[in-house]
Amino acid sequence: MTGLYLSALTLSHFRSHKSARLMLDARPVAVHGPNGAGKTNLIEAVSLLSPGRGLRRAAAQDMARRPEALGWKVSALLHSVTGVHEVETVSEEGGARQVRIDEKSATQLALGRIARVLWLIPAMDRLWIEGAEGRRRFLDRMTMSFIPGHADAVLAYEKAMRERNRLLKDQVRDAHWYLALERQMAETGAEIHANRQQALALIAGAQMQAETAFPAADLDLVQTEGEMPEGADDLREALAESRFRDLVAGRTLVGPHRADLYGVYAAKGVPAADCSTGEQKALLVSLILANARALSRDFGAPPILLLDEVAAHLDATRRAALYDEICALGAQAWMTGTGPDLFAELGARAQHVHVTDTDGTSRIEQHAP
Repeated sequence: MTGLYLSALTLSHFRSHKSARLMLDARPVAVHGPNGAGKTNLIEAVSLLSPGRGLRRAAAQDMARRPEALGWKVSALLHSVTGVHEVETVSEEGGARQVRIDEKSATQLALGRIARVLWLIPAMDRLWIEGAEGRRRFLDRMTMSFIPGHADAVLAYEKAMRERNRLLKDQVRDAHWYLALERQMAETGAEIHANRQQALALIAGAQMQAETAFPAADLDLVQTEGEMPEGADDLREALAESRFRDLVAGRTLVGPHRADLYGVYAAKGVPAADCSTGEQKALLVSLILANARALSRDFGAPPILLLDEVAAHLDATRRAALYDEICALGAQAWMTGTGPDLFAELGARAQHVHVTDTDGTSRIEQHAP
């Protein structure tokens, strides 16, 4: 199987990193150093080699190193199933980030065609007990990993819905103002729903076929109210029928933006929201690994994984199991932790990076385990 990995990564004025360069191979990358040294900033840079706003969902201007605020650049040599690519993403003086692939301007969607990047960060630990929006975002990231064009469908749907919501808030009752917007919402909404269902089926298959130390999760896509119409025609009719109710509410009450991801700890039959903190974390790790396994078959190579502080929340047995699974998968997983002892079980199976901080500037040192 052809690998997917970075063999070089260069940062310029990105967050706490004024200048940094790493030369890498396909093995996992163990990143350790004290809190606040810039470990998460490093893997955030890697996350920008995929479509979207990265693992922190930050605006481009907020990623610039202070106090210079000159803009920033992240460049990498990416080995993919499509070949070896020079990838660069840059933001100049707070402007929107631009992408170049092999020295040619490209869209963010083009990044999704040559690379797949998944991540798990501490902010996601409360995924099962907080609002549905975070779970939808988690599901859509999984879906985009299989179907990069899913991002365009989501953006088109949200744009049309914002226009429709504006009409509703202004109490516009003439149906002609709604027809074109509802037609676009119906077409893209049905596509979004179908894409999400396809992604869940792939994840379910990857969990069923694997023997793992992490618990499987039964996932279902539910609506916060009623049911999601299956096709574009049904969704268009539902939007039209819901106009009076939507006028009262001042917003659209039917569609894929009302979906929620419901998870159950399969072996126990317990809803994920009712599981212990440790079980919820284990379920998330399990889903990321299942996503990676499914992508190995679907894309032709395992994705790049970004696992921020994941080792600190696992006991030694499960931590060792995670490392074994990552190595068996053949993924270049970037994992952060405060000390090298958290990665002892990896030994020479990983490349090790030490991050320190001097007066607000991150320093990177690569060394043998």
